[in-house]
Amino acid sequence: MIPVDILLKFNAIKKEFKKDEIIFSENNIARNYYQIDSGIVKMNNYNDDGKEFIQGVFYKGQCFGEPPLFIDVNYPANAVTLADSSIYILPKQQLFELLEIHSDIHLEITKNLAKRLYYKAIIASEISSQEPAHRILRFFDYLKNDVYKVSGKFSLKIDYTRQQISDILGLRVETVIRTIKQLEKQGAVKIEKRKVYR
Repeated sequence: MIPVDILLKFNAIKKEFKKDEIIFSENNIARNYYQIDSGIVKMNNYNDDGKEFIQGVFYKGQCFGEPPLFIDVNYPANAVTLADSSIYILPKQQLFELLEIHSDIHLEITKNLAKRLYYKAIIASEISSQEPAHRILRFFDYLKNDVYKVSGKFSLKIDYTRQQISDILGLRVETVIRTIKQLEKQGAVKIEKRKVYR
């Protein structure tokens, strides 16, 4: 998202996190910009029954947790590593100084936030009204076309567990497993060594 040389110029630090380590917690004050150098990070919440809801999953080169920086609110979710991760951290004030100088980066961050809002609107619509197969394929196609930008049949390996897919889409894990098997029979996905390809 932000070129590394520019991050470093504005005094970003790179910090290493172990798998399952909490980067920040829901309701913490938003103080920093985070950008992934390597690894995977999820943002999640838990309901009163302890069921996890995954707000999003972020990969190398992506940033996360930045919306609260712009509106002075606390984090609405937790950020937790899904693998050992290396993350650039830039304090809020330095981020704002960087954006004042680099209007092109400011525009890219705005576009990125707009894409996320669009995705959230699509997922909210899918969860409220569509069948499980439709929800799952829509999610996979979002990853394929908008996140990874790859083309070709079965060119994208879905790096989410069945449990994570169920948590993101508001489905039971049993429903996700059954539906993915049905989608394979229909030729919409391929399963190879328990990995799903779209």
